[in-house]
Amino acid sequence: MARLRERYQTEIAPKLREKYQYKSPMEIPRITKVVLNIGLGEAIQNIKILDSAAEELGQISGQKPVITRARLSIAAFKLRKGMPIGCMVTLRGNRMYEFLDKLVNVALPRVRDFRGVSPKSLDGRGNYTLGIKEHIIFPEIDYDKIDRIKGMNITIVTTAATDDEARSLLSLMGMPFRQ
Repeated sequence: MARLRERYQTEIAPKLREKYQYKSPMEIPRITKVVLNIGLGEAIQNIKILDSAAEELGQISGQKPVITRARLSIAAFKLRKGMPIGCMVTLRGNRMYEFLDKLVNVALPRVRDFRGVSPKSLDGRGNYTLGIKEHIIFPEIDYDKIDRIKGMNITIVTTAATDDEARSLLSLMGMPFRQ
C-alpha cells in the first residue's frame, strides 16, 4: 500500500471527520484521481516533439499517456480537427498516491525560488489545478536527454463539497500552500 494512502486512512481522515463533524465516513473528502496534461501547440509544425513529451510523461507517471487531439479546427492557428496537440495521463489508486507523495516531497521542493503553491487554484467544486513551468523537476527526467523544457498541468480531483474542505485535505496531505 502507498505510504500516503496509509497516512490518509490512519491520520488525515479522522482529523477531517473531527474538524467538519461528518456523520458518515463516506462524507470525508478523498482524492479520486490525478490528471497530468502536457499541451503542445508546437506539435502542429513538428510532430516529433509530441513523441518525446509522451515518453517523458510516461516516465514521470509510470503509465502510458494518451495522445490528445484537437476537437475543432482553428484557422488562425493552422489547426485542423483531429490533429495531435498534446498528451495526458489519468492516475488512480496506488499510482495516484505514489505520484502525489513524489510531487509534494521531491518535485515541488526542486522548483527554483519556491515559496509554496497558490491556495486560490481551487475551482469551486473541490478540485485543485497546479501548473508547472519545467517538467525537469521530476527525478525520473534525465536533464541531458531532453530536447526542450515543457510545462504541464496537474489536476487533483477530490470528493470535497467546498474549496475549504479540499484545501484542508490537501494541506493535511502535505501540499505546501503559500502563506
